[in-house]
Amino acid sequence: MTEHATWDPTAYARFSAERSRPLADLVAQVRTDDPALVVDLGCGHGPATMMLAELWPKARIVGVDASEAMLEAARERDGHGRVEWVQSDLREWDPASLGQAPDVIVTSSTLQWVPGHLDLLDAWVTSLGDGGWLALQVPGNFDAPSHRLMRETAERHERAGELTAALDLPAVGEPATYLRYLARLGCEVDAWETTYLHVLDPAGEDENPVLSWVTATALRPVLDILTDPEERASFVTPYAEQLAEAYPRTPVGVLFPFRRVFAVARKAAPRGAA
Repeated sequence: MTEHATWDPTAYARFSAERSRPLADLVAQVRTDDPALVVDLGCGHGPATMMLAELWPKARIVGVDASEAMLEAARERDGHGRVEWVQSDLREWDPASLGQAPDVIVTSSTLQWVPGHLDLLDAWVTSLGDGGWLALQVPGNFDAPSHRLMRETAERHERAGELTAALDLPAVGEPATYLRYLARLGCEVDAWETTYLHVLDPAGEDENPVLSWVTATALRPVLDILTDPEERASFVTPYAEQLAEAYPRTPVGVLFPFRRVFAVARKAAPRGAA
């Protein structure tokens, strides 16, 4: 994950079922039964990587992330040392450091934090073994109220310059963007989008569950800047009020639509190869 925000593994672990479902839907389209090496780029605090280890129990599994706090939580989760945990910014990570060609590279909910991530796909595809797979998933909800209201609140804050700059995240592509780009690299590509309708906090225990969700993710750059309690409150209070209006509680819980973009690419094997 990006070095421009600090990460709280405990906060991120909330809504773990909702956060893990896109990964399951992504890797379901990776049609390989016995990969030797699987890499999770942007592994975070580890549950997704451990899911990959369960899916492919014979594979060597490597998890890469820039956040030491997240990696510490991942190592604690991985009590049997099943995964090799590596700290690296994805823009600097060298696939050659693996010592062998990966069969599967997965990156889920990470590339939205990585400037110029399209340019990294070339090297990652090149590093794959023949017939290898690259699977990616990114949020596609930056025009949703959760993010639009965050930007609008930042523009009205006394530290608007810093906050709006911090929220100016790298662009993510549409499904067609990733399809065209990966096809140009000689891959067979499947790209799609899904809008999940998450039902948050059906028990009614959280006054503002959407705020709790974004506090662990999109709001992190703002919280890093606004360390003074009064300055932070002057942002969070009006933002929280607007979120509660945009995402009202219903009899089944708080409905939180979340659009995600997926692409799975298979590197072509040489002609004549099995």
